[in-house]
Amino acid sequence: MMSKKITPKYSPEVRECAVRMVQEHRGEYPSLWAAIESMAPKIGCVPQTLHEGVRKQEIDTGRHDGVTRDERERLKALEREVKELRRANEILKLASAFFAQAELDRRLKS
Repeated sequence: MMSKKITPKYSPEVRECAVRMVQEHRGEYPSLWAAIESMAPKIGCVPQTLHEGVRKQEIDTGRHDGVTRDERERLKALEREVKELRRANEILKLASAFFAQAELDRRLKS
């Protein structure tokens, strides 16, 4: 049996503080990655996790290309809406066919 690695979940406040620390001290290191490697153990996470947070923040602030959190949330909401509308459309098609058949049957009986 393979055991699952448990990844700690950090609150948005902790993530925000960690990213801010990297940004504030970035100039003290030869590279962004060096700053991240230095800060990650102090925060209690692996460098990749902190790098992901920094990257998302750079995207959200327009310093790096990519889809922002707001855009991702809007996209998810639109996808849910499309799914609901397709479901409603299918129900309307079935109801329309049912009532059309009922009208046809009524006309044939008269």
